[in-house]
Amino acid sequence: MFFDSHAHLDDKRYDPDRNEMLMRAREKGVSGIINVGYDIPSSMRSVKLAEEYDFIFAAVGIHPHDAADAGTDALEQVRLLAAHPKVVAIGEMGLDYYRNLSPRDIQQKVFRQQISLAKEINKPIIVHDRDAHGDVMQILKEEDAATNGGVLHCFSGSVEMARECVKMGFYISIAGPVTFKNAAKLWEVAVEVPLNRLLIETDAPYLTPEPHRGKRNESAYVIFTGERIAELRGISAGELAEATTRNTQELFGIKNF
Repeated sequence: MFFDSHAHLDDKRYDPDRNEMLMRAREKGVSGIINVGYDIPSSMRSVKLAEEYDFIFAAVGIHPHDAADAGTDALEQVRLLAAHPKVVAIGEMGLDYYRNLSPRDIQQKVFRQQISLAKEINKPIIVHDRDAHGDVMQILKEEDAATNGGVLHCFSGSVEMARECVKMGFYISIAGPVTFKNAAKLWEVAVEVPLNRLLIETDAPYLTPEPHRGKRNESAYVIFTGERIAELRGISAGELAEATTRNTQELFGIKNF
């Protein structure tokens, strides 16, 4: 039973068949899903989805793309949403220097503010990092961000960075690109990260793994990521599923599930 630790299933692309898509995931052996917000509306939708399905949990936060549009009351709205019993994390938050849809100084400010909030309310964090490895690591260290735990989702850094993150106390989450033929760096990360610090995810509807690359991603496809990582590590898919599910539950405090 795999656990999809990061998805965006509130996306409008699922409006025509959301329930059917979720039932496919269950039939394929997906035990749980964390639906992750990236702004206030998507965070609200994530909470609503978690209310509707007992196997879905929510994260609420402000993505770096949306940092400039967050508004002065955004953090307070995140705080209020985080009080919901099915909200298990703050995020996704972080830095994205690939698209720079928000100015970098504002991205950094909102990132730091959300780390502070997570520490205040005792929730783990979900970190987005794209082409910003150095600044992400610096902020995580300066803000003592591992206090309540956290994960670098859809990890794209080096093995050395992954080791440093684990040393700091973070988890590493790997998504569909590990199934791609040109992903040698990510294969190395998938092997080197300690099994007790590894999560898997879809980031659906994005980053669809082989053999469905190019199509809309969905939580059922987390099995392809899990099976590929198990193959790389030389263990059974069942062992990988058991470990990553346990890690997800421990990080996000999901009990009696």
